[in-house]
Amino acid sequence: MKVMRHLTFGGLAISFDERVLEPRPWTEAQSAWAAELLAEAAPGPVLELCAGVGHIGLGAVRDTERRLVLVDVNPAAEEFARHNAAANGLAERIDFRLARLDEALADGERFAVVVADPPWVPSADTSRFPEDPVLAIDGGDDGLDLARTCVGLMDRHLADGGSGLLQLGTTAQAETIAAEAARRPEGSVRVAETRAFDRGVLVRLAR
Repeated sequence: MKVMRHLTFGGLAISFDERVLEPRPWTEAQSAWAAELLAEAAPGPVLELCAGVGHIGLGAVRDTERRLVLVDVNPAAEEFARHNAAANGLAERIDFRLARLDEALADGERFAVVVADPPWVPSADTSRFPEDPVLAIDGGDDGLDLARTCVGLMDRHLADGGSGLLQLGTTAQAETIAAEAARRPEGSVRVAETRAFDRGVLVRLAR
């Protein structure tokens, strides 16, 4: 039996159940950082990859007039993201795309800020977190499969002067992403800043 649960996230009323990843309070830092970047970013919408119930992206755009595009492959995530947007008066500003990351965006779409909360637990370690849906935490052999996809999408879809904020699990993972980004062709996104927290790491990517 599914039991809907509720919490407050950065002043937003957020609902979820066991079919999706429970929002982590520390990720309010990702919303707040994105909001800071948006204050000086060029016009344009915000993109949230691996959106889950939409809390991080909704927190980022709440005090702006910007539209938010959310992408996730889980139908339950869409259900709750739409519910949460409506509950917070933001339903008219969201576009949820139920799709794989690599199929969700058109070539010409550009975003002022991209936030991403991909699964980052290595596949062999997912059994350590039985309360979490495997789909929401399984990041492949080294935990970075979808994180790499998110970096590629940031590279292709960030507007000029835009920033991508990627959530990871450890500083070692952030160092791997930074090293891989540095090997991309000239003009690609690079890691510009890393902020470590008790429960995870945030990485800002920019050109």
